[in-house]
Amino acid sequence: MNYLEALSNDLEIRRSRLQQAMQAMNIEACVLTTVVNVFYMTGKVYNGYFYLPAEGKPVHFVKRPEGIDFENTIYVRKPEQITEELQNLGFAHPKTLLLETDVIPYGECTRLLGTFGIAEAANASVLMRRLRSVKTDFELEQVRLCARRHEAVYKLIPSLYRKGMTDMELQIEIEKVMRQHGSLGLFRSYGENMDIYMGSLLVGENAEVPSPFDFALGGAGTTPIIPLGASGQKIKDGQTIMVDMAGNYTPWMTDMTRVFSAGKTLDIAYDAHQVSIDIHNHIMDIAKPGVSCAELYNISMEMVKKHNLEPYFMGTKQQAKFVGHGVGLEINEPPVLTPRSKEILEPNIVFALEPKFVIPEVGAVGIENTYLITGDGIEKLTILEENIVEL
Repeated sequence: MNYLEALSNDLEIRRSRLQQAMQAMNIEACVLTTVVNVFYMTGKVYNGYFYLPAEGKPVHFVKRPEGIDFENTIYVRKPEQITEELQNLGFAHPKTLLLETDVIPYGECTRLLGTFGIAEAANASVLMRRLRSVKTDFELEQVRLCARRHEAVYKLIPSLYRKGMTDMELQIEIEKVMRQHGSLGLFRSYGENMDIYMGSLLVGENAEVPSPFDFALGGAGTTPIIPLGASGQKIKDGQTIMVDMAGNYTPWMTDMTRVFSAGKTLDIAYDAHQVSIDIHNHIMDIAKPGVSCAELYNISMEMVKKHNLEPYFMGTKQQAKFVGHGVGLEINEPPVLTPRSKEILEPNIVFALEPKFVIPEVGAVGIENTYLITGDGIEKLTILEENIVEL
């Protein structure tokens, strides 16, 4: 089966899952407009409205570009045309509706509600993220392909380093190789205040700088408008270099962090890094369907406390309160590994685990890998040397 045939079959699976969820919720129709969800449901991106009834085939209301030729494609200028066109196609007027109320602007939301004559809509944003968190076989093939390219780029990092470089100079060299290996450039994240380009590289004391953005670690960045990541400082002997560059070589991403050092670093850095590896190995022993995400967080924290590393865990001046997150079309999908999470692992969930430490003046240490929950356990998807690599 070729790619297009496999994609077509997979789109049917995804739409069926959404319709089953809609029927269970007694929702008659769903309208999706965001890039990620339109792509998830169609395999393409268009500006417009993907309309899916609880039963039957979808309708594509397209503003642009020209040339979209799906079955039931109708070009429109404004959402008010939707209901008339649905009537022309013989669709019943829905009385209940799903909209991406967490994401689309308030004005767009109220306009769509007015178009359908409905006072309020159920939240498609939450539902779609939950559905997307459980991957199909097609998606998993894409994740594995991404992981192989991710690994190939990271293997080249030692050859890109030159003594006397700044953190930004090294990051630019990595970004160049990423693009040469097929990186899409931009990687998508969910939520406000999540602006980042191709990933993060943290060196030395910059790893301690807190960021307003909701990532595991911060960094000052090179401009106040993007206060995150590399700051332009020169890499000094003994400092660690944490590379957390995006695995976005297919639409379905992987997440991986590895640590390098400029020569030898301090013993505490090696010790903390080993604890991170030990946490990963322990999680691999216990993670399986039915295990709670909160349990994975709490186990990680117990190991951190056992080694008296709590002051350095997930930052120093500002500490993140999670150790992992789902990965897919967005870098931060459900589930999230937090102490209060109610989410439970289930087969075909893909998530990243990232227990990290920040050692003052030395830098950040710890690894991140992407994992797949299988029918009875867990599979590591990002496979690469995990110890600190001395440059």
